[in-house]
Amino acid sequence: MAGHSKWANIKHKKAAADAVKGKVFSKIAKEIMVAARSGGGDPSANITLRALIQKARGVNMPADNIERAIKRGTGELEGQVLEEIVYEGYGPGGVSIVVQTLSDNRNRTASEVRHAFTKHGGNLAGAGAVMRNFKRRGYFTVPAASVEEDRLLEIALDAGAEDVQRDGDLFEVTCEPAQYGAVSEALSAAGLKPETSEISMIPDTTLPVADPEKAKQLLAFIEALEELDDVQNVYANADIADDVMAKAQE
Repeated sequence: MAGHSKWANIKHKKAAADAVKGKVFSKIAKEIMVAARSGGGDPSANITLRALIQKARGVNMPADNIERAIKRGTGELEGQVLEEIVYEGYGPGGVSIVVQTLSDNRNRTASEVRHAFTKHGGNLAGAGAVMRNFKRRGYFTVPAASVEEDRLLEIALDAGAEDVQRDGDLFEVTCEPAQYGAVSEALSAAGLKPETSEISMIPDTTLPVADPEKAKQLLAFIEALEELDDVQNVYANADIADDVMAKAQE
């Protein structure tokens, strides 16, 4: 879990920076469209949509943008027809990588993802080769300074969370996707504001990356993937210690 927390925090900070450029808005809008199309536009009955709306609000996406994305997904407004395609593979150091994309052109997306893997020393793998090591989970990070551990345990576990762990200055809360809404509402009712609140792909085991150069290569690779317009999320099982991360970012 520690590796996921560090990676989740990197993603969270990057999303906040991208939000200034509006780039993250378009990515979340695509996800909302697909979620609304497949599960309906009512967030109370669509867990994935509910999680995405919270994700959108977390980066200050305007309510009008959220509403338009939902209506495009349900067909009330005209919108793109997007297909979800997942790519699996390995990055520098053998780190497992899952790339979630939403595309209106499968050939273009495949070419761009393949090029990024090749350019950065990665290798694509067959379907299921990597994904079997990840589980879909509701995932929250709560600042440790905002709540005592015993209180958070009581709040989260009573709401159906699986686990609460501390990693540095954050608590990680995980749950089954079906319990995402209940846990989210319980945290909110208690006055807690998670830094991360999403349904994510969490690795069963993490792979330590102890070499700063390898870590630097890995971060550059994932950055390149995330810059692709069709890429929505990149998940990795890397566990990069804080001191290694600091050197890798020099």
